[in-house]
Amino acid sequence: MNSGRAPRRRSDRRLRTVLPLVAVTSAMTLSACGSGGQSGGGGDTNFVTNTGGISTVAAADRQPVNKIAGETLEGEQLDVADLKGKVVVLNVWGSWCPPCRAEAPHFAKVAKETEPQGVAFVGINTRDPNKGPALSFEKDYGVAYPSLYDPTGKLIVSGFPKGSLNPQSIPSTIVLDREGKIAARSLMALNEEKLRKMIDPLIAEK
Repeated sequence: MNSGRAPRRRSDRRLRTVLPLVAVTSAMTLSACGSGGQSGGGGDTNFVTNTGGISTVAAADRQPVNKIAGETLEGEQLDVADLKGKVVVLNVWGSWCPPCRAEAPHFAKVAKETEPQGVAFVGINTRDPNKGPALSFEKDYGVAYPSLYDPTGKLIVSGFPKGSLNPQSIPSTIVLDREGKIAARSLMALNEEKLRKMIDPLIAEK
């Protein structure tokens, strides 16, 4: 009898180890490269999605992001919390993603033009196993704003509270109001017009 129990206990231990890893892997799964995704992150998000695919949240219903901080592609430390008081545009991207390449020139242009209005752009680079291709991407498309390096998606998973407008595809764009709360989201590549539709109402907020 004893000879049958020991393998079962080992199997149980392996199962307990594997299950948390499966949960983390599932949480990190994003729809790749502009394939969209379903709005919301579960629960009552109180958001409205317009016909252009941009979801927005009324000021009274917005949630703050969790801690989003770490090393940038250039090796510097960046904490999104330090940008409170600005409208913050968070863009999830990868150098391997064609829609990310399509939208990059628009983001570079709008970032430069809106900086004097109190807007800060921060990229979240993901699924690039090393920094080289991502740095080349920034150079090729004139992206001057910093990007946090998040190859495994840790910041994407932990940075946005459950039930909020969170990233569910690559690319995704999340805009924070001046209090650091999630105000708008898009799950598709954006041109200049659509990007400004996300940002301009928040610039105008007092």
